[in-house]
Amino acid sequence: MTRPSAPSATPWATGLALTAFALVATVVTVVAFGSVLTRVSPALALGVNVVAGAGVAPTLWVWSRVPLWRWVAVGVAAGVPVGWLMLLVALL
Repeated sequence: MTRPSAPSATPWATGLALTAFALVATVVTVVAFGSVLTRVSPALALGVNVVAGAGVAPTLWVWSRVPLWRWVAVGVAAGVPVGWLMLLVALL
């Protein structure tokens, strides 16, 4: 009989680095895109950000079940609201 293999260790350092990168990239993207759209129309910026945030949700749900992509999903899921808050602060 063979012994069942032990689950591999969670790569916390690599995963958290990947999460941080995804978070920073998402925040920069949301703030840059939102600030440019706000110059055109604040209502358009709000609408596009809400639709984009809702549109990325199904992808993040699927990614959260894949071992490597779950780190990216956490970073993007945290980056969208942080980006919205930073955009709001930048515009006030």
